Amino acid sequence: MIVKRLSIGGMSCAGCVASVETALNSVDGVEEATVNFAEHTAIVKGEMDIADVISAVKLASFDAAELKGGDNEEAEKEAAEFAYYRALIKKASVAAIVGVPLFIGGMTGFFPEIDAENGQFTWLLLGLITLGVMYYSGRHFFTGAWKSFRVHNANMDTLIALGTGSACIYSFVIVLFPDSVPSLARHAYFEAAVIIIGLINFGSALEMKARGKTSEAIKRLIGLQPKTARVLRDGKEIDISISEVGLDETLRVRPGERIAVDGIIIEGHSSIDESMLTGEPMPVEKNIGDEVSTGTINSSGTFLFVSKRIGSDTVLAQIIDMVRQAQSTKPAIGRLVDKVASIFVPAVLIVSVITFLIWFNFAAVDAASYALVTTMTVLIIACPCALGLATPISIMVGVGKAAEMGILIRNGDALQQAGKLTTVVLDKTGTVTEGKPAVTEVIFAEGIDENMLLTFGASIEAGSEHPLAAAIVDYAKDKNVSLLKTEKFEAITGQGVSGLIENQTVLFGNAYLMKNNNVDISALENKAQQLSQQGRTSMYLALAGKLQGIIAVSDPVKKDSIAAIKRLHDLGMKVVMLTGDNQLTADAVAKQVGVDEVIAEVMPQDKSAKVVSLQESGEQVAMVGDGINDAPALAQANVGFAIGSGTDVAIESADITLMRGSLHGVADAVAISRATLSNIKQNLFGAFVYNTLGIPVAAGILYPFFGILLNPMIAGAAMAMSSVTVVSNANRLRFFKSSK
Repeated sequence: MIVKRLSIGGMSCAGCVASVETALNSVDGVEEATVNFAEHTAIVKGEMDIADVISAVKLASFDAAELKGGDNEEAEKEAAEFAYYRALIKKASVAAIVGVPLFIGGMTGFFPEIDAENGQFTWLLLGLITLGVMYYSGRHFFTGAWKSFRVHNANMDTLIALGTGSACIYSFVIVLFPDSVPSLARHAYFEAAVIIIGLINFGSALEMKARGKTSEAIKRLIGLQPKTARVLRDGKEIDISISEVGLDETLRVRPGERIAVDGIIIEGHSSIDESMLTGEPMPVEKNIGDEVSTGTINSSGTFLFVSKRIGSDTVLAQIIDMVRQAQSTKPAIGRLVDKVASIFVPAVLIVSVITFLIWFNFAAVDAASYALVTTMTVLIIACPCALGLATPISIMVGVGKAAEMGILIRNGDALQQAGKLTTVVLDKTGTVTEGKPAVTEVIFAEGIDENMLLTFGASIEAGSEHPLAAAIVDYAKDKNVSLLKTEKFEAITGQGVSGLIENQTVLFGNAYLMKNNNVDISALENKAQQLSQQGRTSMYLALAGKLQGIIAVSDPVKKDSIAAIKRLHDLGMKVVMLTGDNQLTADAVAKQVGVDEVIAEVMPQDKSAKVVSLQESGEQVAMVGDGINDAPALAQANVGFAIGSGTDVAIESADITLMRGSLHGVADAVAISRATLSNIKQNLFGAFVYNTLGIPVAAGILYPFFGILLNPMIAGAAMAMSSVTVVSNANRLRFFKSSK
């Protein structure tokens, strides 16, 4: 499936989102299209021709251009936005320079009455000046309204153009034909039209500046990519542009430098700061054979590595792309708001007509003037900009903040669902535990020393492919134990291994192996049972038919699993451990970490059925696993979390991917989700209250009771500031901190 990202121009309010999405979805081959009003971008998926997609957007009277995702894209976008910001400030300033004196002059009686001597000429001159200002400062509103009208749409531009345009036309009619209306209605509204345009331009500029802060997470991720790399070519080290680095090239990294591309260390060792990718503050030790990732920082030491992923294939590039796509997706609440916004502007136009007719027909005096003022105020105050920004702006900040903490959220629905979770299901191996068996105890029989026990145990296990065998061999090597040659090696299914070492028969395995070969294990049998109750796997070693001792191996619990599970409990969630391991071992681990329920001895293919069972009991379930063996359960869960580790992260396997292998990431994701949902609800509440209360007040509902009418200029300021308020509230999420 092709995924394309577009820059969309000409969108002025949430009502435009539906128009652009309709145009995109009408193109042959487009399977899914989502528009982000906050960022003025669109994500299009399917098997389509990008030229047809851009053409469809332009036919709908909007502009479109493909975003290639190159190194300079964000800088170019930022420069274009800054230029537009400056243009809006200039337009607002020109409107203010003319509008404020007009307003003050009108309020103080500085200008003559229209029907006074030279009054008509004065006001006609002021009207022409106003017309010039409206052309310079407000032309984009009128052209936008005309484009929408041509394709039978209505948007924010429609409301502003109708409001200010009707005020201007009415004022010219009053100036040119003053006798056509009663003397009480002879008031020009040039200052209102100009100041409203100035205020809306100023509000849009402030909103754009505040919106720029929401993409800081992307900017920081892009900033991780170094511009140059030091490569070894023809026996020489040279610095080249990052774009010139090829696959399987040898690169050198010195202390303090950022790693240029993804690769594998072939010489040297170091500690790498991976915090900006994984959220993990402690540097990670790297040796020959270990992978390193683009953008991470070499803390100490120098090393050589071979490039394995370059350009858009690096983990960093995939993360940036994933975050961008997630920021442009909509949760269910966002799609609902878009539907409301798409019918909002037409509904406002109907309300404005009704408002005009009521005032024109029922006002006791000055009916035309009152009808114009109230209608203009309704049109200006009702713009659904704040409504359209409420959801996407919070999603952008929330997804970006999560990425900074090493949490990759694939879509808005996952972000919304994570805040509603009631049960978290954890795989044991590699999720709660390290996933790497390690020797925990070496217990030797009377008269036997540890070195001898390890020598024979590791020597015979060197021929085995079992994970427990690898743990014993590694442990022996760490103790500098030399291995002996094993002959006649045999693996006995379900029991252990046997062989000859220095012409002596060696048996290494469980109690069944010992008893089947008449080895007395009574001296250490109780100890072995105690270890089993603690989740350890005990293996007996016998030499020439005599027990030598026990080597116990277990998969140790991650250092932070206990604290992370406590955080999940504090967030009000039930924690279930789901594992294919035996019940005794599972119970031992569960007791250690404090989970609420243990479901053991479950085959991988049956895990999803257990998730279904929990869902049928009314639980909102998260599944946390490695993203591969647990794929069916991850897909079945309301939210699937893939536990990853550095470059080995399974980005495509779940709704949310945790770059560091810690359960704290689950708690952080849930906390971020709840904070983001709360922020969205605050924004929507403010936007709905603003429009719900603002429109009736603008229509004059308070006038019969209190004699209060809302000034159109106040309505313009309120409309502009409502969007700024929503964006500013969303930006509070940037200061979210983990409670870890």
